[in-house]
Amino acid sequence: MMAAGAALGLALWLLLPPLGVGGAGPPPIQDGEFTFLLPAGRKQCFYQSAPANASLETEYQVIGGAGLDVDFSLESPQGVLLVSESRKADGVHTVEPTEAGDYKLCFDNSFSTISEKLVFFELIFDSLQDEEEVEGWAEAVEPEEILDVKMEDIKESIETMRTRLERSIQVLTLLRAFEARDRNLQEGNLERVNFWSAVNVAVLLLVAVLQVCTLKRFFQDKRPVPT
Repeated sequence: MMAAGAALGLALWLLLPPLGVGGAGPPPIQDGEFTFLLPAGRKQCFYQSAPANASLETEYQVIGGAGLDVDFSLESPQGVLLVSESRKADGVHTVEPTEAGDYKLCFDNSFSTISEKLVFFELIFDSLQDEEEVEGWAEAVEPEEILDVKMEDIKESIETMRTRLERSIQVLTLLRAFEARDRNLQEGNLERVNFWSAVNVAVLLLVAVLQVCTLKRFFQDKRPVPT
């Protein structure tokens, strides 16, 4: 009975937030993703808050528009330029450890005067604070000696599962971005193929008409009519 009660307490602790901690500090920063349309000749910047002593991974990809390229820059909360790239189709950058404050991410399409770009980017945080919260759930259960399984093994399995699930979500998100870019490329190629096919058909019809007219002129009877 004691082991069953401890297991029930463990399950409730994993599913419900601990009492008295909800308002103790700021909520953890969540990973995020965003897709936006960057007009031609424009620059757009985004600001993302980050905690101190964490890891911030930034991934971006141009999934639509002529050339599939954009200028990218990343600045720290102190205004230090961390990353600067020119006319790239995609990129992955990691900042570790982070500073407390707002990071500035800018996408620049000012070099293009006609084509707008469809840009996808994702922010992935790996905070040490999250790991400390995971460590705290073991304190809610009774001592290890009254449980049938080792708490360390359960904790390690849960943490491994959580990490793999998060990584799976990130990979699926990137695969959707790749699929969108490939679809845009295929649609653009289809439009070009249809256009040039129509041009070739028009040229063939024009040449055929000219050939018929030329042959008619060759076989016309040009002898004068007797009076």
